[in-house]
Amino acid sequence: MTPTLLTNLSLAAMTADRPYGLIEDGAVAIHDGRIVYAGPGGDFEEGFDAFETRDMGGRLVTPALIDCHTHLIFAGNRAREFEMRLDGATYEEIARAGGGIVSTVSATRKVSQQELARQALPRLDAMIAEGVGTVEIKSGYGLTVEDELKMLRAAHELGRLRHVRVKTSYLAAHAVPAEYKGRADAYIDEVVLPGMEVGAEEGLIDAVDAFCEGIAFSPEQISRVFDKATALGLPVKLHAEQLSDLGGAKLAAWYGARSADHLEYLGAEGVAAMAEAGTVAVLLPGAFYTLREKQMPPVEALRAAGVPIAVATDCNPGSSPLASPLLAMNMAATLFRLTPEEALAGLTRNAARALGLGEEIGTIEAGKRAELAVWDAEHPAELVYRIGFNALSERIVA
Repeated sequence: MTPTLLTNLSLAAMTADRPYGLIEDGAVAIHDGRIVYAGPGGDFEEGFDAFETRDMGGRLVTPALIDCHTHLIFAGNRAREFEMRLDGATYEEIARAGGGIVSTVSATRKVSQQELARQALPRLDAMIAEGVGTVEIKSGYGLTVEDELKMLRAAHELGRLRHVRVKTSYLAAHAVPAEYKGRADAYIDEVVLPGMEVGAEEGLIDAVDAFCEGIAFSPEQISRVFDKATALGLPVKLHAEQLSDLGGAKLAAWYGARSADHLEYLGAEGVAAMAEAGTVAVLLPGAFYTLREKQMPPVEALRAAGVPIAVATDCNPGSSPLASPLLAMNMAATLFRLTPEEALAGLTRNAARALGLGEEIGTIEAGKRAELAVWDAEHPAELVYRIGFNALSERIVA
């Protein structure tokens, strides 16, 4: 990329030194894919004479959005289950009846890696079109060693097909497949742990995730998964306290997890443990909305404890068929009462922390990778306030 100086812009750097890190007359200089200057438009240091200058027409520039929790790779859909929920069935009832995650497993096992990538591309493109520069993608719908690895390979393929950074999470401990019904420990021994070894050896896994819940895995079983991840040098994260409080977030914090996600039923002990460990709270308002939940995450307690709060789409075929990070921000503000600044930080600065990328992206600062979103907007609150309107003008990615 030609060394470039972006001028005449409103800069929402999302640094913590001021609201939104906002500089109304800002400039950003980029060289070799890195930010070399970000600040007031009149304070340039010497050395930018050779840079190509672009007048941004007063547009708003933010970090490119980061969707730090998605299940983007899957086959088929679960629209019929959506109808069942509207008729009164609960998420847990559908899962125990053989629907939910298990039904997506059946569809996902039937198709090739290439077909999984093909079906996921429109969902990824929708996110890119709303300013996403980095996306996390989980496995978890294969539930055999080969099918879990197939999903991870498909996720990496998306990163080659589109100009976007893909981070993968190994989520074989997502559900117990039908062939292991009543034998969750055997499933961990014969699928989860061996698959993790192979995936780590092939460089397919950036982090290990699991689902700690009554319909999935107990804290004791999660510990076995996380012990293996730790032995392999892989960071961990956890689906925790979505439907009940089993102490999953506290367990995740004990393992130094990058994030604990969902957290509707998170209690005081879990909040304190996350604060001490520096574990990010990832809120998923799309699932809360789709499942018509009433128990909100303890946002005020998380704030008071200083726990970083991230926001993500949780894009998946069942509980959150949401591929819009902009709508996720609006939902986080409207349903969970986050401020617009907290919501935008949740899809930039804190989302980067949840993926272990806080030193690389998530804010606009000298030394960081240039992943920017340019918006036809006057103030960053507009990105959270609007519903069904995409103000993106362009992405600038390294």
